[in-house]
Amino acid sequence: MTADRSSDQADEDFRKELLGTLPHLRAFARGLSGRPDYADDLAQEAAIKAWTARDRYTPGTNMRAWTFAILRNHYLSELRRNRRQTDLDDGAVERMLVMDADQEGGLHLSDMEAALLQLAPERREAVMLVGAGGFTYEEAAQIADCAVGTMKSRVARARAELNRILDTEPDAQALAQRKAVRERAAIARSVSSSAQRRRAG
Repeated sequence: MTADRSSDQADEDFRKELLGTLPHLRAFARGLSGRPDYADDLAQEAAIKAWTARDRYTPGTNMRAWTFAILRNHYLSELRRNRRQTDLDDGAVERMLVMDADQEGGLHLSDMEAALLQLAPERREAVMLVGAGGFTYEEAAQIADCAVGTMKSRVARARAELNRILDTEPDAQALAQRKAVRERAAIARSVSSSAQRRRAG
């Protein structure tokens, strides 16, 4: 009986700590994927995987680092699985992710978020972990499964590139492209709403 109570208490403690990481997981997932809807799915899946593997978590260690590593591994697995299904190479998948995120840029993302999505995926991940996530270089390197020096280099290059992107004024062509994207998105929303109303009716 005492062992059961102890196990229940451990599960409750784990649940509370896991719930506390969810906002950070969502932010990290959004930074990785650039898609708020997909980011919620990634964070939820990572939380489920963490709960399932709770016996492997050591209480008192860094829950946020542990769950970030789970989320990152799941995200990379999803990319690989999708790539196999569509027969696309790594470069094509990355270009599509950046392109999709860029098309949403004028609608949903702040200038910083839009700039982040222009970074190479490994640099974006690095600056999200160290900058937004607040991890040390050592912790971030462990999550990303790379050397500490590599992590420092990625963060430095990411910050330099972000400064360059944010200091650059958008040209007329870029502004026109954003306007066209907004118009297409508005049409798509309208069509989607009409279809939902027809299904509901």
